[in-house]
Amino acid sequence: MSGFFRVAWQVVRKDMTVEVRSKEIVLTTLLFAVSVVLIFSFAIVREGRAPDDVAAGILWVAISFAGTLAMGRTFERERYNDTLRALLLAPADRPAIYAGKLLGLLLLLGLVEIILVPLVALLFNAPILAFPGKLITLLIAGTLGFAAVGTLFAAMLVRVRSRDTLLPVLLYPITVPVMICGVRGTAALFQATPDEPLARLWIAILIAWDVIFVTLSLWTFEPVMTE
Repeated sequence: MSGFFRVAWQVVRKDMTVEVRSKEIVLTTLLFAVSVVLIFSFAIVREGRAPDDVAAGILWVAISFAGTLAMGRTFERERYNDTLRALLLAPADRPAIYAGKLLGLLLLLGLVEIILVPLVALLFNAPILAFPGKLITLLIAGTLGFAAVGTLFAAMLVRVRSRDTLLPVLLYPITVPVMICGVRGTAALFQATPDEPLARLWIAILIAWDVIFVTLSLWTFEPVMTE
């Protein structure tokens, strides 16, 4: 098991080292996510007020769009440098490679969300400090479920010519349950009188989806990448 974590850490360190030097993915993803939120704010907010529950939906739309962009760019880099082939030829567990790519993607999306969440709070008057612990848990659980499936699909499509089109077509229908849980749980915390028990329920459902998606992805990554 120690070998699994060592390989995963090496993959994460490689991805983060490349990203720190180039800052390509995080800046592109952040700019895209901020643009989505700003466009919605100009379209929806009237006289300093936004419709109820809209902030939660816009937050998760921005996260999903930004995540899809980050997934595509991450594996496009691997294809361009032919490093994915090298990783697969290395004497390492394939699930550990998947885990490393997933953790690297989660770190990138986490950096984007650090900027995105306060921006949504500012533009849509969302009370992000009412229950910060539960909000962070929702973001982590929702991002994990979304990224778990996205990392698998992005790796599958890395050699496909129309991968940029196929990735969202395959990803969004599968991750609809995660997005629904994330939106409803966040909306429960953002409403005028936060509904903490309802938010806990959606967090529990999200964690269940995370277990399913991560387990299936770890199980299928090796056969998918070797065929």
